[in-house]
Amino acid sequence: MKYVTGLRCRECGREYPVEPVYVCEFCFGPLEAVYDYTKIKKALSKRTIEKRPKTLWRYKELLPIDGEPQVGLSSGFTPLVRAENLAKYLGVKELYIKDDTTLHPTLSFKDRVVAVALTKAKEFSFDTVACASTGNLAHAVSAHGAKAGFKRFIFIPATLEHSKIIASIVYEPNLVAVDGNYDDVNRLCSEIANKYRWAFVNINIRPFYAEGSKTIGFEIVEQLGWQSPDSIVVPCASGSLLTKVWKALKEFKELGIIKNLKTKIYGAQATGCCPISTAFKLGTDVIRPVKPNTVAKSLAIGNPADGYYALQAVKESGGAMEDVSDDEIIDAIKLLAKTEGIFAETAGGVTLATYIKLLKEGNIDRKDCTVLCITGNGLKTSEVLYERTAEIYHIKPNLASFEEALKRINQKGR
Repeated sequence: MKYVTGLRCRECGREYPVEPVYVCEFCFGPLEAVYDYTKIKKALSKRTIEKRPKTLWRYKELLPIDGEPQVGLSSGFTPLVRAENLAKYLGVKELYIKDDTTLHPTLSFKDRVVAVALTKAKEFSFDTVACASTGNLAHAVSAHGAKAGFKRFIFIPATLEHSKIIASIVYEPNLVAVDGNYDDVNRLCSEIANKYRWAFVNINIRPFYAEGSKTIGFEIVEQLGWQSPDSIVVPCASGSLLTKVWKALKEFKELGIIKNLKTKIYGAQATGCCPISTAFKLGTDVIRPVKPNTVAKSLAIGNPADGYYALQAVKESGGAMEDVSDDEIIDAIKLLAKTEGIFAETAGGVTLATYIKLLKEGNIDRKDCTVLCITGNGLKTSEVLYERTAEIYHIKPNLASFEEALKRINQKGR
């Protein structure tokens, strides 16, 4: 049964059929999937969801596909970890990590959005998929596209971390490294998408692709016993993830799956690329593009497509935006690793460092039930930690040499 009735412009409200289009031809506003919630309410309940396999597809009525899932059948339903050690360290009451560093095939939340996008590409009968990416999306499209039998074109900034390039090229897509930043890559891909009949997951398939991010919000609520938390901190690149987490909570409220929606949404950016955070602090809705300069390359989108909508979601929920330095990002990565045993990529460092800053500023109450969205695995960006980690003790293969090292270790209280 089909639950998506069409696409609607987020600016002027004009409606379009379910097709691979993403921009309103009248006002150039972005398009978004529209659902028949009355029909969904009859088909979806807590009990129905709980009986299904533990993947993102347990919420399939709220995802923009017409038939059954075809791609990414094992993605989603990642752990919600009670971060007791980190909470004690920070002096807060109830803290959770939504841990998308694990279980996903390519170890980031992008497996969610790609599962939806490529299922939709199958429904539209595309034979080639493509994307513009700062890394994680490239991995997911390369991997899931390979398994699904698509021809794949992956466009990345040429300066991307070597580990992220390897994590894409291993699947043998057509990998194209572009001289320029992500915004340059994305502009080029928009031109290519207009010429070739390819499914660009974050361009002409974007209205469907972006909906996959809602599953993070759905899972958080379910894993908290069908309750929404007080606060959720979300890293922002384009701003899409934050808007969709907020949309997920509102959809569950509309369907009666949760009775009360008390959650405040907080956006996290790196100071070296923080156009959304800057606009929030200035009290303006105008997102001024910037040239990225940060170690958090997965968030380095200087002209965020959903920046305005992320701002509106933050304001509607009563939350806030903050940004953090590269040093704060790296310190947060190490703090999360040593307290909870979770190795996050730089975007995760941004999330935790921003949470710490929001706590100090009094924006988030230390008694709140807070969820931090950690969206990718640290093995993807391990280069940023070179010469920034603990000392390695080199010894000779004898007991005396070890005991000499042990003295130094004990002196440091480790």
